[in-house]
Amino acid sequence: MCVGIPAKVVNIHKSGNMADVEIGGIKREAGIHLLEHVEEGQYVLLHAGFAIQVIDEEAARETLELLEQLNEIH
Repeated sequence: MCVGIPAKVVNIHKSGNMADVEIGGIKREAGIHLLEHVEEGQYVLLHAGFAIQVIDEEAARETLELLEQLNEIH
């Protein structure tokens, strides 16, 4: 089983293989070359530093809220 974390694409690098993404206010680089088409402003699922799927904003927000609730329990 793998865990994918929703992240918002804030900037796509000129190479088209990497992007700056944001998760809960934290920015990092992620590989996007596994996906055919990614645009700035979209949400993606990240796994091990790579975007593996584009998801809609509502699904991303729901997942992030659930992860935050889990964090509060522990």
